[in-house]
Amino acid sequence: MNHADANADQLAALKAGARDRSRASTWALLALLGALFVWSYQGSEIDLGMLFSADGGGAIAEYVERLFPPDLSAKVVADAVEGAWETLAISLIGTLLSVVIALSLAFFGSRNLVYAGLLYEMESRRHLVLLRRIPYLAAKAILNFLRTIPEMLWALVFVFLVGLGPFPGVLALGVHTGGVLGKLFAEVLEDVDLQPVESLQSTGAGKIQILFYAILPQVLPQFISYTLYRWEVNIRVAAVLGFVGAGGLGQRIHIALSLFLEQQLLTLLIALYVLVTGVDYLSAYLRRRVV
Repeated sequence: MNHADANADQLAALKAGARDRSRASTWALLALLGALFVWSYQGSEIDLGMLFSADGGGAIAEYVERLFPPDLSAKVVADAVEGAWETLAISLIGTLLSVVIALSLAFFGSRNLVYAGLLYEMESRRHLVLLRRIPYLAAKAILNFLRTIPEMLWALVFVFLVGLGPFPGVLALGVHTGGVLGKLFAEVLEDVDLQPVESLQSTGAGKIQILFYAILPQVLPQFISYTLYRWEVNIRVAAVLGFVGAGGLGQRIHIALSLFLEQQLLTLLIALYVLVTGVDYLSAYLRRRVV
């Protein structure tokens, strides 16, 4: 056996060993996921037998039967329409507020722009490293804090601060979604091509010129797409926030559930379905046009 054949055999043995190790790690990962699934199933105290039992099915059928027919009286329909418009307004203004919060923090939370881009001049790249790191870490910490607290908890906080009604719902959506969009915007900014930025900096362009001619053309379509997607999500969340007094359809649904007004409840659910479906189609259409 010559030297070349020996090297080929050795290489084949190494590849076979690597495949075996990869296969073993894959099986180990699947076993870990299976154990995690079993642990989660037991920890969640799931009882499918109770859910699909005759008593459970009968209770569900009885409740669904009480929902029909929907209450289509003029007063209830007008209240449902008013609640739908209120929910739409909460979601829209809350999303706009979240964009303002996200844009105010996303540029500081983008590593490449903080360390070598829009926020600092190229010639100072090797200096004041700590000074650059402080706004970056602060922006990341604030964004993490805003999105860690769920919208429902934010709504409870703002209900205590400003009272019942749509306003605390707007604030809750704006603050939480601002943290979410801020993280997404920062990740988009970290993926931008820095060559146009460096080219404009080398010509003496200012930060505003760099922002409008090198950064925004690259990131604006994704910014708009993410914002529209979060608006879809916020429509559903705005309905849930009504359960803690943040107005909209959710508050009316909560009242109907509490007073066992099942037929009015179905009318409100239909209004919510129409609203969510309409916003989904509108958002998808706008995303296609933008992207």
